[in-house]
Order: sequence, then structure tokens, then C-alpha cells
Amino acid sequence: MTSPAVRRLSEWDAERLRGLASEYGTPLYLVDLDRVRENAARLQSAFEFEDLSYAVKANTTRSVLETLRDAGVGAECASAGEVKRALDAGFDGADVRYTAVNPPDRDLDFVVDEADADLVVTVGATDTLDRLADRGYDGRLCIRVNPGVGAGHHEKVATGADPKFGVPYDRAPDLAREAVGRGFELVGLHAHAGSGISGDDLAAHRELVARMGDLARDVIADTTPLDFVNVGGGLGVPYREDEAPLDLRAVAATTREAFGDADATLGLEPGRYFVADAGVLLTRVNTVKPTPETTVVGVDAGMTTLIRPALYDSYHEIRSLAPDGDDREAVTATVAGPVCETADVFGTGRSLPAPERDDLLAVGNAGAYGYEMASQYNSRPRPAVVALEGENDSVAVRRERLDDITELERW
Repeated sequence: MTSPAVRRLSEWDAERLRGLASEYGTPLYLVDLDRVRENAARLQSAFEFEDLSYAVKANTTRSVLETLRDAGVGAECASAGEVKRALDAGFDGADVRYTAVNPPDRDLDFVVDEADADLVVTVGATDTLDRLADRGYDGRLCIRVNPGVGAGHHEKVATGADPKFGVPYDRAPDLAREAVGRGFELVGLHAHAGSGISGDDLAAHRELVARMGDLARDVIADTTPLDFVNVGGGLGVPYREDEAPLDLRAVAATTREAFGDADATLGLEPGRYFVADAGVLLTRVNTVKPTPETTVVGVDAGMTTLIRPALYDSYHEIRSLAPDGDDREAVTATVAGPVCETADVFGTGRSLPAPERDDLLAVGNAGAYGYEMASQYNSRPRPAVVALEGENDSVAVRRERLDDITELERW
């Protein structure tokens, strides 16, 4: 049976979540590996003719990487650390692409000297080409192009038209000729519109794909054959309860049509779509403060645990897991963390059963950019991550201790 296109927070078993919180403590990230597999299968079914990679930055947990490796997708990596994680998780070097933005020297040193020689290095500036040449690299190369089209759920993640990302579109053919002339093995082109693309943003995605199809045909005709043209990821997921999921088959068909005929494999690199609804964050109420404006519900997770609401004004569904919640009167609440910042709020105007101290709350769609962006700000240890597989659960990342915060310091 085909799995549903989105897993809502209400579909997580409340009793099991309460048991896991009791066993492992809170705050706690859970990642359901079965759901990761289902999402991968849904993507592969829709994009049956395309090459799929996973944007590793969405969630680098080893168990997630191994699950997606076994599912047969590649790994798109934004740093040397992500390249190392992918290779350590068993990805074949030929299935790994290092897509750098202003790469530090130590990243290039690792990729050139220590990483698998079969991986692809993506460059977004002529300067990066020079730096690779200085290191004696003449391997598989991909050029990141700035297509002049950006989209996404927030201005901070709309990359396609930001000058930080990629070679300007009209200069890409010249850089392709230069790369081939200097002995690099140019195998692909790459572009990315942004993150969390859905609804009206799909028009921008189609425009990007069409431009990359035109560029690919020009490069193939004038310079060199290409193995692939990657048009990024950014496929959105419905964070709000009333948002409909993407029609993946329609998106796939539109993407193919926009790309047109080119003698190169069309590739995509979703990240969020693989893992977002496979994850949930559990947090426990420690403070209930009625005020004239709202009931402030203080919890033990904060912006150091999940920064997306503070950074992007992102919405995450919040559910009370109190066993008697249905019997309580609903109140309008502000769910806030323990960090001394006004931005440390998970949600305002949320309807919850009248909260009590020690209630357990679940925060939905936390599998993408949740633990991955956690920090030790305010000297707070990062939470644990528990992987679920069928009826089994195991610690994927242990909870940090206070001693871990100062472990790297010297005095």
C-alpha cells in the first residue's frame, strides 16, 4: 500500500511517544527510519527517470544516511564534514557530490587529498577553479550556475537569484570552456532555486529548470558532453495542518517538460522532503504562567534545540500528549523555551489543553534542520536523538552533558 504523502503530527502514537520521553528524557528528537524509506520510495516513484540525491545538510544522523544509502540515492554535501559523514556511512564516492559555497581551504584540502577520488566537486566561482588547480585536482567537476531565479519559504533560503551562489548564468558557458581547456573533467551543471518550494514557487522552479535545459544544450553542443544537469531540491512539505502536500507526480512531469530534450541525466537533490515528517521533537512543560495576553507555557526545549521558528519565523505544529488532554478546557498559549531571547518561542496563539507542569508536548515536522541546527548557545547541552525502526528504538546521538560543553576548552 502506498504511504500517505504527508505524516501529520496526530498520526504519531501518543502512548509510544510518552514512553520514549520517559525512557530517554527530554528534550528529545525522534527520527522514524521507516518513514524516511517511505519518503524515498515516493520520490523515486515520481521521479522515475531522474537521478536522485539527498541533500545531506537536512539531517546528517548516521542512521538516516545509512537508510538513504540503502535506498539507492546519492549524497549532496555542502562541506568536507558532510563528505566525510557520507563516505563513513558507506556511500560510494561516485555517488557523492561536494557542492561548496566559498569553500574554506581545509575543506578543499580534504576533498582533494583525502576523499574518494570518484566524487564530483561542484564549483560556483572561477576562483574556486583556480584553487582546485593549485592543489592538482583535475577530476570530476560540476559548475554551479546562478540562474537568476530564486524561490523558497523565506528570503534567507531563496538562493537561486542571490549573487552568493553560483556563476552568473551568462558567464557559465565561458567557464565551462575554461574548465575543459584546463584539463578538468566537466561532468555536470547545477542550480538551486531555494528551500521549501511549494505552491506559487513552483513557477520559479519551472523557469530555473527551463533555463538549465537551454544552458545544457549549449554546453553540450559547443564544449563537452555532460553526464547530468542537477536542478536542486527544495521540494516543500506542509508544515501547517491545513496545507496540502505537493503532487509529486505533477511536479516531476512539469520538471521534465521544462527541461526538454538534452543528452544528460536530469538530477534532483531534495533534503527536507526525505526527512521532515519523519522527525518529531518531544519537550516537557516546566512552567505555566497565565498573563493578561496569553498563557505562557515554558518548556525544556528552546531555540538552541530547534532554531527554525526563531530564524525563519517557521511554523511547527504543537500537540499536547497529556493523557487526559481531551478532558481539559482549551486555552490560547505561547510555547516558549528557556533561552534568554525574545525570539525563543516555538509558537504563539496556539490552542492547547489547559497546560500543567510536566505535560509532554510534541513538535511536528522536526526531522529536517532540527537537530542539525542545534547549538550550545547559553551553554546548553544538545538533546539526544533516538532512531525508530518498526517497534524498535535506539540512541542515534547521545544526549550531551554539561561536561561536554567545556570538553574542547583549554586553560
